Amino acid sequence: MSDFTNEIVLRPRFEISFHEDLEQLKSVFDKKAPDPFLIKRLDEHIYIRFKKSETNFWTPQVHLELTSFEEGISKIHGVFGPNPTLWTFFMFLHFGVGTLFIILGVFAYSNYSLGYDVTLWLAGMFFLVVIWFALYAFGRMGRAKGQPQTDQLKTYIRQLIAGLKR
Repeated sequence: MSDFTNEIVLRPRFEISFHEDLEQLKSVFDKKAPDPFLIKRLDEHIYIRFKKSETNFWTPQVHLELTSFEEGISKIHGVFGPNPTLWTFFMFLHFGVGTLFIILGVFAYSNYSLGYDVTLWLAGMFFLVVIWFALYAFGRMGRAKGQPQTDQLKTYIRQLIAGLKR
């Protein structure tokens, strides 16, 4: 797992390969998690999050997907991210701003084609671009505030798989 400090991504991803069968890899995640973690395994999907008492608005979680396409070799694909409800709302805001931007662009083009003033439409589009940047900054701020807990998750995952990596 590399560090993601210089990347633009809001949901860092990683991949680790093992010389183990998929069933052995799954068994690593069947153990009871120590405080403050909760592990939920659904077949090849593992969710590691913090207990309710340890969570705040910015608390991250990690989703691991275990895959194996050849005998004796398995991979873990991981994604760090915020609470799924928060992420869905965040994406809803992005799509809403994008949709409004396109609508204002259509109105601006129509009014320009008809020879009318488009200042108001262009100002609205500019304002939406500012909102996009604000949403991005808000996401980066949230990632920075959740970084200590992300580091805890990384350390815990490293401890779980320490004996498997060769």
